[in-house]
Amino acid sequence: MSKFTTELTKISITDQERKCLEYIDTQEAGLVEQLILWSHVNSGSQNRVGLREMRGLIVEAFSQLPGILTEPELGKGEYVANSGEVLAVEYEPAILLSVRPEAEVQVVLTGHYDTVFPKDSDFQTTDQIDADTLGGPGVADMKGGILVMLNALLAFEKSKNFEKIGYSVLLSPDEEIGSPGSAPLLAELGRKSHIGLTYEPSLSDGSMAGARKGSGNFTLCIRGRAAHAGREHHLGRNAIVAMARFAVALDGLNGVREGVTFNLAKIDGGGAVNIVPDLAVGRFNVRMLVEEDQDWIRAQIEALVVDINTQDGLSAELTGRFTRPPKPMAPANALVFDWVKQAGTALGMEIKWKPSGGVCEGNNLWASGCPNVDTLGVRGGEIHSDREFMKLSSLVERAKLSTLILMKIASGEFDAKQAKTLAQGKMAQEKLKQEGADHAHS
Repeated sequence: MSKFTTELTKISITDQERKCLEYIDTQEAGLVEQLILWSHVNSGSQNRVGLREMRGLIVEAFSQLPGILTEPELGKGEYVANSGEVLAVEYEPAILLSVRPEAEVQVVLTGHYDTVFPKDSDFQTTDQIDADTLGGPGVADMKGGILVMLNALLAFEKSKNFEKIGYSVLLSPDEEIGSPGSAPLLAELGRKSHIGLTYEPSLSDGSMAGARKGSGNFTLCIRGRAAHAGREHHLGRNAIVAMARFAVALDGLNGVREGVTFNLAKIDGGGAVNIVPDLAVGRFNVRMLVEEDQDWIRAQIEALVVDINTQDGLSAELTGRFTRPPKPMAPANALVFDWVKQAGTALGMEIKWKPSGGVCEGNNLWASGCPNVDTLGVRGGEIHSDREFMKLSSLVERAKLSTLILMKIASGEFDAKQAKTLAQGKMAQEKLKQEGADHAHS
């Protein structure tokens, strides 16, 4: 139970609802076969050919649902190359399904069809680890989750009150790189929806993510002066050494402010060992507990950049931004979690949650005022590694959980409008708080 409730309400499953849930049992063998097929398609975020193939398979599968299915183009992004040049980046289209947009209650279901595994990854196929465990790229994060979503919706369309809910499904090609192209779509859908359901994997024991940290991705480009490393070393200004100093200073900020972390993940630059390097490009990520941390984080980073720019022969330029704000366990989100727990209890599942330092599309939805649960996918673990796995039984288990949640929203037992009202009240309070802070600093 969340701290916002004193007693978990018990719900019952009607005979008609049980028939819809039993339909999911008949799909299990096909779900496993489809997951293996999808996992064998490399859809790394930068592999546009693989993403197109994966998108085609998903569009074919989701065409079983009613509504209008489109593939909206995403805006261009920017990327700092290893040369220091800022390049334009194009993203593959998203997949958007709109069903009953005129319905009084609207739900947005989100997921992503990209993975973290590049085209040349050694991790390309599945492996049956044991009777209930499948290893493979994207089986948990989140091709398995997409299948959970699809089959929950197919079952829901057979339910008694299906016409009372309209829904949008957004499957994006860029979540694993921060949703730079799909963020505007997520914001738009979050604003108009009462509830959000996102299909990131839960932990293998079924635990789900509650409060989430926020995140930002930045690139620092330091330019120095090239020179012969032996003959005229004194004329050079070593950009890599400057980046090393920056790295140490940035790492030294860890632990200074509660819950704020800095991770310098990659440094590029340099060449022949007899040349003083005149370029270094560093890429780093930051995480924070509350939005107020962002001002402090940026001030610390900018102070380090200013220090570099005061040094003879060196210049530094910072690019990047905060990509996802924190998602707290606010009353609106806690209410939706309680619904998940009630549905889980009715199905014989114990649903637990714990805070997470990770980020996902649930952060984006909350920022737009949409209360949500974002780990409704399969049970799994070791994601973002060549040891990724998922529990096969969770394909049916989690599809039933989402179907029951949707049926209870449609019946009115779970009040989606109440959750949205709570979220809007929270957002209004935060806006007033920020306006007051801005006024105090003006």
